[in-house]
Amino acid sequence: MKEKYQLTIGLEVHAQLLTKSKLFNADSAQYGGAPNAHVGVITLAHPGTLPKQNKQVIELAAKMGLACHSEILRYQIFDRKNYFYPDLPKGYQITQDRTPICRGGHVPIKTKDGIEKNIPLNRIHLEEDAGKSIHLENEEDTLLDFNRAGVPLIEIVTEPEIHTSEEAAQVLMEIRKLVRYLDICDGNMEEGSLRCDANVSVRPRGEAVLGKKVEIKNMNSFKHVQRAIDFEAARQIALLEKGEHVISETRTFNVGDGKTYSMRTKEELNDYRYFPDPDLSPVEISEAWLHTIQSQMPALPHELFNKFVNQYKLPEYDAQVLTEEKEIALYFEELCSANGLFKDNSNWVMGPVKSWLNEQKKSLNDFPIQAIKLAEIVKCVADREFNYTAAVQQLFPYLVNHPQADVLQTAKELNLLHVNDTVGLEEMIEAIIKEFPLKVEEYHKGKKGIVAMFMGELKKRSNNQLDYKSANEVLVKKLSQTEVR
Repeated sequence: MKEKYQLTIGLEVHAQLLTKSKLFNADSAQYGGAPNAHVGVITLAHPGTLPKQNKQVIELAAKMGLACHSEILRYQIFDRKNYFYPDLPKGYQITQDRTPICRGGHVPIKTKDGIEKNIPLNRIHLEEDAGKSIHLENEEDTLLDFNRAGVPLIEIVTEPEIHTSEEAAQVLMEIRKLVRYLDICDGNMEEGSLRCDANVSVRPRGEAVLGKKVEIKNMNSFKHVQRAIDFEAARQIALLEKGEHVISETRTFNVGDGKTYSMRTKEELNDYRYFPDPDLSPVEISEAWLHTIQSQMPALPHELFNKFVNQYKLPEYDAQVLTEEKEIALYFEELCSANGLFKDNSNWVMGPVKSWLNEQKKSLNDFPIQAIKLAEIVKCVADREFNYTAAVQQLFPYLVNHPQADVLQTAKELNLLHVNDTVGLEEMIEAIIKEFPLKVEEYHKGKKGIVAMFMGELKKRSNNQLDYKSANEVLVKKLSQTEVR
């Protein structure tokens, strides 16, 4: 049935900007706090109070626009969006209608088939968040917490050119990655600092006109976005198959049963009665100011991905993993600057480092080993000062708990440094060969994999102090020279 219909999706992603104060006043914008602790006379819309723009908000929004290759409008006005907001004391929302700070642009994604696509943006605009309504079970009254009212948001609006739920989740993932790389939003979806509305419609394939749009509100995980879109698409298709009409409405997604439920019919644009806010002056961005903002832009994830693949010659999988989190990417860059061992560094970050982070449930900011010290460990392994197994199993855990310790001195104290005793190595190998004559016979009959068994015995008896590559060469030579009786 799905094959008969074309699914069309547009996303509206709200990202709470990392400012200390709100969009139009000095009240705290920090998450948490006792209910109604972060409110003042402007947040509460007392008569005679006037809003004032937060300059940092403009800068952070412009950074997102630059990252998405959008046009930054040099002249902007703020508008009043009139709508019944029980959790906004003013009764209207201040937003940007005709002059969004950013126009056009795109978000790059890679589909599950490995195809790179640019999802076009319609706009990125600034607006203030609403407060929070709390409906307690078995209580007639609704409680209101205005702490979030007036907190600055950017709304990133895509064009309706997404056609699968997987693509929609990819767009959301890429936006989350971008805002975190730019340090403009923490991307914490559980706390609601990044959330998504999805506009979903279906139409028969070949039909030029889009179907009736249904908006699914306030989803806060990649998985929920996919589930909600898939359910809603199936619901609309079922209606059309029965000859019924899809109603343009706003719906909510229930994560428990995986279904969407009607909230209200969809408002038309003229219902909002947009008009310029008379209390706010226009915003002008000068070329000099925009140039300053551009100069503060960090390397972005897709730029680092291309660098790791093209310059460092890493596999695409490595580059994808290393650029998922900004802190990981920057730590990896520090390693490479210190020792130039690109693939070795990648193996260490994706292996021991990420394993430790996952086990400890911590971020890289909590990782105790400085990049310069880990780079030394990686180089010592490459230079055969000690082997990888010893470094991972003994040296790495010790330095995690004693991050100020010297690498080579610690390796010496742990007896990890390679012993360059050729005679002793040959004697050890000869003793092992004598103990396993049947295995030697298997080797001569063509079972070359038996070398791993001999190497295992060698590792047990060497206390991890051998250069295993050299030891393997000597072992193979000795096995080949041993006569089979």
